[in-house]
Amino acid sequence: MAEQHLAQQTQIAPGSSAAQRELSIDETLDLLPCLAGQSRTVERLDGGLTNFNYKVTTPERTVVVRHSSSDGDLLSINRDAEYANSVAAAESGAAPRVLDYVPELHVLVVEFVNAKTLAPQDLRDSGQLARVARACRLLHTGPRFRNDFNMFRIQRDYLNIVRARGFRLPTGYLDLMPQVDRLADALAVRDEGTVPCNNDLLAANFLDDGSRLWLIDYEYSGNNDACFELGNIWSESNLTLEHLEELVDSYYGRHLRHKLARARLLGLMSKYGWTLWASIQDAVSTIDFDFWSWGMEKYDRAVEEFTGPDFERLLDEAQRPD
Repeated sequence: MAEQHLAQQTQIAPGSSAAQRELSIDETLDLLPCLAGQSRTVERLDGGLTNFNYKVTTPERTVVVRHSSSDGDLLSINRDAEYANSVAAAESGAAPRVLDYVPELHVLVVEFVNAKTLAPQDLRDSGQLARVARACRLLHTGPRFRNDFNMFRIQRDYLNIVRARGFRLPTGYLDLMPQVDRLADALAVRDEGTVPCNNDLLAANFLDDGSRLWLIDYEYSGNNDACFELGNIWSESNLTLEHLEELVDSYYGRHLRHKLARARLLGLMSKYGWTLWASIQDAVSTIDFDFWSWGMEKYDRAVEEFTGPDFERLLDEAQRPD
């Protein structure tokens, strides 16, 4: 592991030997107050499309060191907000405790949880979906986050970046913008405010320690519509409509037709918005991952839903009381 390097993107101190050069992982860890001077083992963890994660074990503790691969400006990631929201999520009981944050090194350190990382197939179970709903409610009833997250605004920000820089845009993408406007208007009718949301709960961001689920990775966190969280979970793991209904019913404790429609429409909007995230990453990321194919899979599903037979009904149901 000593041969792996982290790209330092800001100066530690003018004139220091660490300034404006790459640091090895060991050099980086030596600069972290919670780990400096301790014997340790370091293990690279799988996952992470905008960061590198390391499990670091010392005689006293085991932690996860998250090193961001970029400052995230193009992707609407605010690292200071990520830190503040990670602390708030830990206070809610939904997330591991934050131990250190060194913005100059682009590093966040959180407590390691000895748990299984979930996969999409794990969410295709009624019992697991009930646990997911409980974990989301725990987060959503916790302290407010530092910032807001609105996919309609973020999607337009992403679109401006893609068009201004000449990045790839899926065929027919702009033709769906009138439908997006109609979707936003329909959801505004029964807007019930926002709660602190993770906003990126793909299956791998759930950890199961055998007794409870933990929610991790708060890069895109912000106060948002709770139904976006539920719809995005459905979308990211490509669950069935029956699974979405189970999740929404479990979250609210009863069947609410307008909430189910709202979650489904916001899940659709997440697909449409994250498509442009993939376009930006396809153009700028140095991580070895096929971002374009990942995004096009989402876009194809979004097109199918925008043009499908249920779209008009969902717009109506989202606006009407049960």
